[in-house]
Amino acid sequence: MVQRNYFGHESQLYRVEEHRLVGGQGDNMRLFEVNNGSGLEFTIAADRAADISRLSYEGINMSYFSVCGYAAPTYYDKEGLNFLKTFNCGFLTTCGFQAMGSPSEVNGTAYGLHGNISHIPAEQVSYETTPNGDITVKARVIDSCIFNQKIQMDRTYKCAYNSNKLIIEDTFTNYGSADAPFSLLYHMNMGYPLLSETSLVDISSSSVKARNPEAEPGINEWNKMIPPVANYAEQCFYHTFDGDKACAKIYNPTVNKGLAIHFDPTYLPVMCEWKMMGEKDYVLGLEPANNYLEGRAYLEETNQLKYLKPDESLTITIEVEFFNKQSDWENA
Repeated sequence: MVQRNYFGHESQLYRVEEHRLVGGQGDNMRLFEVNNGSGLEFTIAADRAADISRLSYEGINMSYFSVCGYAAPTYYDKEGLNFLKTFNCGFLTTCGFQAMGSPSEVNGTAYGLHGNISHIPAEQVSYETTPNGDITVKARVIDSCIFNQKIQMDRTYKCAYNSNKLIIEDTFTNYGSADAPFSLLYHMNMGYPLLSETSLVDISSSSVKARNPEAEPGINEWNKMIPPVANYAEQCFYHTFDGDKACAKIYNPTVNKGLAIHFDPTYLPVMCEWKMMGEKDYVLGLEPANNYLEGRAYLEETNQLKYLKPDESLTITIEVEFFNKQSDWENA
């Protein structure tokens, strides 16, 4: 309960503030800084699909921010792996919708790594705070092309004063007159000091498989984190689930902080675990997805590509819960 008589402006306790970056590749990018007054702080990069570029809990950084730093959409290069040149990771990078995962080519059209949605600026960005401390941020991202796809994402973030939860709710709508290919990956990235060799990792999967032969040697240690290693070769694992509830979580007793990502595997049946223990590139990706990451061509060839029908809407909700006690985290 917010004791309103004790303060003047609500931003003394909780707030959303809009800023713009100055200088470098991120010059003039719109950022929305959210602080729920109860330990949760995160930054929404409006010009990068309204993704979350930074996130901390009780003053401890939880996410990975890559060497690329902020880069405006104008620097995006869709060719091959050049996505990586402007991939700041952050806490959340949305990947899709025409493709995700490995680069590939279909009927003469090239699809780069992870698609282009994360480099589309959001429209109609707005926020609301209530006297009780509820915070809501909304944004719309449109992936459209004449004679081609017409997909709209309406994104809503919700958090509140005296709460340790963040709700991400996305509604995807196909406004075209033809079936639209629809790939979706929530590239959620854990970083130091939440991530270190003392981190505990748990995923409620019923099956774990190495994504490729290079990851096979680490299949029995997918949940064991190690110190940064020079020239580390990334390992990726596919997790699948039974039932309609899934959870991926990480806790580090060294800093007494952790989080749990809750989602419905009915809509996001695959989680890609990106274990990257490299020096300077030290990150753990816990990435719910609606498909595998082998590229558009592979998914089409194997009849696994997902579609949205004309006028079809799909709403996906992800809940992220934050902890400062290991016992609470274990029970999440």
